[in-house]
Amino acid sequence: MNFWESITGSDLTREWKAFEARAEALPADYRAAWEEIKGHLSPNADFTGRNLVPILDGALGLLEETAADGRSVDEVLGEDIAGFCAALAGGQGARSYRDRWREQLNRNVARKLGRLGG
Repeated sequence: MNFWESITGSDLTREWKAFEARAEALPADYRAAWEEIKGHLSPNADFTGRNLVPILDGALGLLEETAADGRSVDEVLGEDIAGFCAALAGGQGARSYRDRWREQLNRNVARKLGRLGG
């Protein structure tokens, strides 16, 4: 990845298109699971979403392999896709972008209040 790609995000666009092309080749129930996985993982993204690319690549690879083996989605992911995604993102209670923004806001407010009181 060169500097221009990282600034414009064109590398991410290319990766997303590749993911979606791979997902289109999956059976319908696997595509539905893929959409759920993307939805559950997106709150754990950083500002650009680059941190999710390897996780999504691994999840899509798992779906591709198990579809090729003829296994059902429920057999692979179970009934709790949200729990599966939480485990992928770092376990239950993994920090989301909201948590990081909340912490940053709290630090900024504490710093400003410290200046006013001192």
